[in-house]
Amino acid sequence: MKGLIKSLFKGKAAAETGTNPLTYEEARRLARDEALDVRRDLAARSDVEPEILYFLAEDPAPEVRRQIAVNTVTPVHADLLLASDDDEHVRGDLAGKIATLSPGLSADEQDKVRQMTYQVLEALARDQATRVRQILSDALKDIADAPPDVIRKLASDAELVVSGPVLQYSPVLTEDDLREILETNPSSGNLSAVSRRETVPATLADVIIATYDEEAVALLLANPSAQIREEMLDRIIDRALDIEPWHEPLVHRPLLPGRAAAKLARFVAHNLLDNLKAREDLEPEVLEEVRQVVEKRLREGPPERPEEEKTSATEALEKVTALKAKGMLDEAVVADALKSGEREISIAGLAVLAGLKVAIVRAVITNRSAKGMVAIGWKAGMTAKLAETLQQKLALVQQKEVLKANGPDYPLDDDAMEWQLDFIKDLA
Repeated sequence: MKGLIKSLFKGKAAAETGTNPLTYEEARRLARDEALDVRRDLAARSDVEPEILYFLAEDPAPEVRRQIAVNTVTPVHADLLLASDDDEHVRGDLAGKIATLSPGLSADEQDKVRQMTYQVLEALARDQATRVRQILSDALKDIADAPPDVIRKLASDAELVVSGPVLQYSPVLTEDDLREILETNPSSGNLSAVSRRETVPATLADVIIATYDEEAVALLLANPSAQIREEMLDRIIDRALDIEPWHEPLVHRPLLPGRAAAKLARFVAHNLLDNLKAREDLEPEVLEEVRQVVEKRLREGPPERPEEEKTSATEALEKVTALKAKGMLDEAVVADALKSGEREISIAGLAVLAGLKVAIVRAVITNRSAKGMVAIGWKAGMTAKLAETLQQKLALVQQKEVLKANGPDYPLDDDAMEWQLDFIKDLA
């Protein structure tokens, strides 16, 4: 699908069949042919009269309608028809194509054809299938003159795979747009997407920091173009003692105020102290204070690692891989790790049992995807009840959005689960 969108953005027509032009009567005859491959090949051609393509837009075979959906010479009347097609794949293919026609469109466009194209775009942005909206969002995310109303609709979508791309990349969204979206829905995924933007003004940084979302703030700190006011940086440091993911980006933060550097020197890990000590942007007296704190801590040596300290991601993967090799990795390992707060063991265990990359499991957790977490639990062989717990305790899904087990049965059928697994493989 990504390859299809790329080829469409390069202005290539849909695949053509044959080199000899067809007469109108020949095209009419082929459009009614009983053979599916004949009608499908006809639907892919760029030398067919518009009314023939419109006729094929109502073909009973979705394979034919998919060719019409991606054909760049399909009349917009047919596109409008396909926007409400029963087949999700048809609508998804249409979303990839129609995004190429969107730049410069506006809701009050007077030209009838362009106005209808805008209507198709709006319909796809409201599509009930997440996959269709995701395709549209991914295709429009970096288009500078994409329709603002459509971009704002996608940016406000409840599914992060739809809202995320435009929140992170779209140049169409204004600072006011982004602030309103974050204030309306300050989910971890939305906050993280905005934290990754090429430019994050101080007003937006203030909104993100005020949530103290661990991942979003870490991403904001690691973004050198994010404008973070000194007052807000102080607030972060005051809370950073027990939030290890903030330490490294704080130490490497550009133009770190002297007071902030001195505070950091008192608690960051020993492997980061040399970075602080070597900074060249600190005033001499501040640098001396930092050096004194650093040298004192280095003389004392690193603290002994407490037995209860949590396992790192690398250690967790090594541990569960060894357990699997011994035939000892099962649901109990994941459940016990979850209960004891060993998140990395739970994540690694699920990944290994489900045969997925750890990054995919982590992406589902970051996105707080209830369906994704259920699908992973199912693939990993967990009970439906534990899959429900995984949504709450691991993915931090809001209670009202948790997909509850139906006794011993999963809340989704096997086909839906397989679709989710196929879907989440693109998240990492």
